[in-house]
Amino acid sequence: MKRRDFSSAGAGVLATRRAGLWVAAAVMALACSPVFNWREVPVGESLVAMLPCKPDRAERSLPMDNATVPIDMAGCEAGGATFAVARLPGGDASQAEARLTAWRQAARSPWAGAQLTEAPWTLPRAATAPAPWSLDVTNAAAADGRPAEAHLRWFASPDGQGGITLYQAMVLGRPSAADAAETFFDGLRLR
Repeated sequence: MKRRDFSSAGAGVLATRRAGLWVAAAVMALACSPVFNWREVPVGESLVAMLPCKPDRAERSLPMDNATVPIDMAGCEAGGATFAVARLPGGDASQAEARLTAWRQAARSPWAGAQLTEAPWTLPRAATAPAPWSLDVTNAAAADGRPAEAHLRWFASPDGQGGITLYQAMVLGRPSAADAAETFFDGLRLR
């Protein structure tokens, strides 16, 4: 009986297996990279927010009280949704309720025809006047590019100078993780 030399064939099989293991390891490393990489992000002097990705920062104007007021924002996109916090810096405490109501109305207006659910909301250390408030949008017609789902929360905090700072936290779209919106809102912390 002749004996065959499998050493060169065995080396080829071993090399192929090693290459396959490296490819498998690389695929697993990519699969394990987190979609939601939560981090604490300061928003002004009084608020820390948990965002699921490195935020972009921007400023824009919000029409309010027959004028436009500047707001600053921090937000990012992760898992199919946009997570953002907007801040309307210091204002007279006597005007805070009216300003927050105007902000809520401005945010509600683009969602005509959608199912809107509004309710009081709680956030530790938030001002009681104006009271924290929530708006959940479902079944929106997304033909114009708006998400078919949105969750918004408004709250206020004294600014330490006799004024009130107003905030809007929002999740636009349906995140790929069922608990992402809850994690975002639970991660809002006033100092």
